[in-house]
Amino acid sequence: MKRIVSLVALVCSLQAMAQSNINEVLAAGLDDAERFTNDYLAPASEGFMYSLSSGWYNTADAKPLGGFEISIIGNLANFKNKDDKKAFELNTADYDNLKFVDGSISKSVSTSLGDIENVMVYVEDENGLFREEFELPTGLASEGINFVPSGFVQASVGLIKGTEIKARFLPSVSTDDYEIGMYGVGIQHEFTKHLPADKLLPIAISAVIGYTHLDGSYDFTNTNIVAGEDQRLEVDVNTWVFQAVVATKLPIINFYGGIGYLTGKSTTDVLGTYVVQSGPFQETYEDPFSIEKDASGVTANIGAKLKLGFFRLHADYSLAEFNTLSFGINFGFR
Repeated sequence: MKRIVSLVALVCSLQAMAQSNINEVLAAGLDDAERFTNDYLAPASEGFMYSLSSGWYNTADAKPLGGFEISIIGNLANFKNKDDKKAFELNTADYDNLKFVDGSISKSVSTSLGDIENVMVYVEDENGLFREEFELPTGLASEGINFVPSGFVQASVGLIKGTEIKARFLPSVSTDDYEIGMYGVGIQHEFTKHLPADKLLPIAISAVIGYTHLDGSYDFTNTNIVAGEDQRLEVDVNTWVFQAVVATKLPIINFYGGIGYLTGKSTTDVLGTYVVQSGPFQETYEDPFSIEKDASGVTANIGAKLKLGFFRLHADYSLAEFNTLSFGINFGFR
């Protein structure tokens, strides 16, 4: 779990992996910096929403009154073969001041998930007297990471016939540089519990609704790339999932699958004071901009669960805009 928490913190602050370069983009002016940062961060924000929203269930068989299960769950949203998420086309015609050093008008550059390196750009004043060159940032793939992780503890408790409630959370993590926390609530209701032959049916059918919220911050004031104060990123992520689930009802090993819909929104605020002291556009910016990304789409998964008394294991794979592997260790009663 500690490793998963560290990876989640990495993704929440992956913007900071290239923050020095994004700070340098401010030398191109506020509008150019906002446009670039939006395209650069969007795929990671989207992948994180798909990762966060997974793992809400490992069966369609709702727990009886008083039944409970506590799980440690990890999710990996894969983007290894998604070239469209790892790069975007930067056309200098869309920018006021940013130009490629090699004279190109348009070329593919890395997103926060990508691995395109050594892309040099510059800005200069209208007279060509002042010029600033810098390298555009690369992303997670350049570090050998091809997935967007999430991890949390989840608890489920059975209530009235066919209904159980769920809660998930990530223990709050705080260091000198970053802070992160997560929570979520969900409900599952099994419709087959209302049938007279419920005890005899070999399958269960249920519906699941889940909400997840994550917030994190990363302080990079001490990077000393662009002068200023209280320089930080604040990330706020919210997702909803609505799913229909079917599963077998066997004593030891069971199979389950579901189909549903995800919707979510991620907001990244670039906050603090930034004093650009190099290049032709030397200005001071306060809380320069916010980046928002929406995600929505159909998801479908299939998985299996092994039950050995109070100890259980499960794993499933989801097909969606970001295919996601979910796995968990569970401890439960009834």
